[in-house]
Amino acid sequence: MSIHIVALGNEGDAFHQDNRPSGLIRTYLGRSPLVSGDESSLLLNATSTVARPVFTEYQASAFGNVKLVVHDCPVWDIFDSDWYTSRNLIGGADIIVIKYNVNDKFSFHEVKDNYIPVIKRALNSVPVIIAAIGTRQNEELPCTCPLCTSDRGSCVSTTEGIQLAKELGATYLELHSLDDFYIGKYFGGVLEYFMIQALNQKTSEKMKKRKMSNSFHGIRPPQLEQPEKMPVLKAEASHYNSDLNNLLFCCQCVDVVFYNPDLREVVEAHKIVLCAVSHVFMLLFNVKSPTDIQDSSIIRTAQDLFAINRDPVFPGASQASPGNPPLRVIVKDVLFCSCLSDILRFIYSGAFQWEELEEDIRKKLKDSGDVSNVIEKVKCILKTPGKINCLRNCKTYQARKPLWFYNTSLKFFLNKPMLADVVFEIQGTTVPAHRAILVARCEVMAAMFNGNYMEAKSVLIPVYGVSKETFLSFLEYLYTDSCCPAGIFQAMCLLICAEMYQVSRLQHMCELFIITQLQSMPSRELASMNLDIVDLLKKAKFHHSDCLSTWLLHFIATNYLIFSQKPEFQDLSVEERSFVEKHRWPSNMYLKQLAEYRKYIHSRKYRCLVM
Repeated sequence: MSIHIVALGNEGDAFHQDNRPSGLIRTYLGRSPLVSGDESSLLLNATSTVARPVFTEYQASAFGNVKLVVHDCPVWDIFDSDWYTSRNLIGGADIIVIKYNVNDKFSFHEVKDNYIPVIKRALNSVPVIIAAIGTRQNEELPCTCPLCTSDRGSCVSTTEGIQLAKELGATYLELHSLDDFYIGKYFGGVLEYFMIQALNQKTSEKMKKRKMSNSFHGIRPPQLEQPEKMPVLKAEASHYNSDLNNLLFCCQCVDVVFYNPDLREVVEAHKIVLCAVSHVFMLLFNVKSPTDIQDSSIIRTAQDLFAINRDPVFPGASQASPGNPPLRVIVKDVLFCSCLSDILRFIYSGAFQWEELEEDIRKKLKDSGDVSNVIEKVKCILKTPGKINCLRNCKTYQARKPLWFYNTSLKFFLNKPMLADVVFEIQGTTVPAHRAILVARCEVMAAMFNGNYMEAKSVLIPVYGVSKETFLSFLEYLYTDSCCPAGIFQAMCLLICAEMYQVSRLQHMCELFIITQLQSMPSRELASMNLDIVDLLKKAKFHHSDCLSTWLLHFIATNYLIFSQKPEFQDLSVEERSFVEKHRWPSNMYLKQLAEYRKYIHSRKYRCLVM
């Protein structure tokens, strides 16, 4: 018998001053007298993504002979990147522990607003423990004025934690330190109570099954084995940030060049990227007018820092592209201009690494006043209209996940003629786009626009074999790193388009979407749906979607009784039919045993004891 515990959340650096490297779960497993196993043997498996672990698995023995399996998931992004794994973890949990740092209010509200509703929908009478970890520092009382909506507190209050516990029907605990009292007696006592409850429930269910199996006189019904485990698809990590960051260094599709006051070229850039993060550049490049922005500080920043030079004869200009030369922008401020390459690198990397930017500027400007002045100008460039000091505390952004402007702001330019330098012709309609984004996000597009192809010099480019809706969804992924197909058919069309342009991560996302949709369908819907699953399998194979085709074969075999009755089942190849018959569920052996058992039940030899 085993108990499965899932721990979600990160206690952060709540105890960094105590030099305690272990977290809540590992500390409990290492200290609890009810858990056997030395600390070196607790860690069983750890999978990792680009710099942070997705989850860590521990195994130990509790109460002597009970297997204890703990999945510690410190990163909430697993619900965004791998919903298939996260749903299976929560669905198989006997106890869920949600932990957070009381001094990290921003992450608490982000988790409460974005992820708690998802967990709440997936819960199925599973006990939940909410652990507020750490000692509150610099705690301030929030304003109680009914007309004031501000929240000056920097810590998560007890009231907020209790309110979250009420929403989930959970048990709320506050652990001020990871000592023997809080871990062993306080947290451990509550956790062990729920472990005993889980064991009692499993024992009761086991006894009921045993009674049912013994209710027949010597003849037991055949045992239906579990179907084979479906292949697990792992989502590919996003390289959205690095794609746009590399665009600055490759110098492709440049449409703006910055010069210093002496008319010497400083750096090249792209209007679409700059406008995606700054209303100052929107104003400078005539994407928006002063009437649209209605913020005097942004208008003043654009006028004080930059000036556009439209002279036909320009001493510092390159003569490489006379047909459509890049826009020339003169930077008026000498200090700002000397740091412009570092500032653009900061913007292209996502505009959240403030400490690195400040360090790079300090290397060039020795005077601290000049450094502060340049940093303030950068804040003004990134300012949102109508907001005051929206980037006042830059270090708070450094601690959070990247404040990536592009995946939301670039959507503003999707299928819009503003700054567009290429137009796709699809099914008699046109779709404007931006070469810089296409080149940065798609290698096939990069080769098409920069090679010896007709598309490199043409503005109007025809697209064949793809519908307008599918191509717009494809562009939406390139611009925003996300996609939301309307259904399985649309997802397969998008997968085919992604394979055409060799965008592997989008292919994987479409595969996961199709799998999630099929898995969520009940048997009755699978039997009545009009979707041709065999045709879906053949398309997946034809377009080199090996993961999806393998999964679909297992899916057909697992739902053999449903799909074998459909006419398209006959379209399976000999190899595919052989695989499905070999892995079918339920098996032929079970069906034969079941038929013999039913025959015995209805025979004269079977008599009820009551009669």
